[in-house]
Amino acid sequence: MNYTFGPAPVVSVPVVGSPLRFPVHRVYCVGRNYEEHAKEMGFTGREPPFFFLKPTDALIVVNAGDTGIMPYPSLTQNLHHEIELVVAIGSGGKNIKAAEAHRHIFGYAVGLDMTRRDLQNEMKKQGRPWCIGKAFDQSAPIGPITPFSAAGQVSEAEISLQVNGQCRQRSTIAKLIWNIAETIEHLSAAWELQPGDLIYTGTPEGVAAVVAGDMLVGAVTGLENLQVRVV
Repeated sequence: MNYTFGPAPVVSVPVVGSPLRFPVHRVYCVGRNYEEHAKEMGFTGREPPFFFLKPTDALIVVNAGDTGIMPYPSLTQNLHHEIELVVAIGSGGKNIKAAEAHRHIFGYAVGLDMTRRDLQNEMKKQGRPWCIGKAFDQSAPIGPITPFSAAGQVSEAEISLQVNGQCRQRSTIAKLIWNIAETIEHLSAAWELQPGDLIYTGTPEGVAAVVAGDMLVGAVTGLENLQVRVV
């Protein structure tokens, strides 16, 4: 097949313990999925889950032991970190029941949902979509994917983020408002999930601004850490 120009290469993420890579299809994100984070954003209670997407090429893929580089993005004066557990889908499906969701999971990774908070807040005030605050270039760093069988009890794992050696965010995956299986059930009712989909499952409380020069280290117990420097 001939194209008007060369197609972009497939975006892929390394897999722990394997020479194979995980080809990415879509990047879904869950909003306000920890109660304390919902409160710091001005909301309370267990609202129905909602989702937004980031483009695949927004990923900054970081190998184990490496430091990813994230340029400070344009148009913002208030870039926020949001540490998240990422679920990698290995087999697709529509209307997946929560009880069957684990069968569709390939593995897990540590991710960052970086946010131009000032732009997002302005769009919220105007009642407009806030893609400009979430789906910008290089807004989704991600570490290597640990296969499901090697990840341990992820549903009970601790999740944390340090900035320049100081803890900013710390919680457990057990505090998700909508747990991993429920999230897959809701998401697959709206879209047919495909192999290669990534789900950023939400961030706990403690989101705050970062500046050029900051070093971010994200962790989920049992997974490879994610280390990113803002430049």
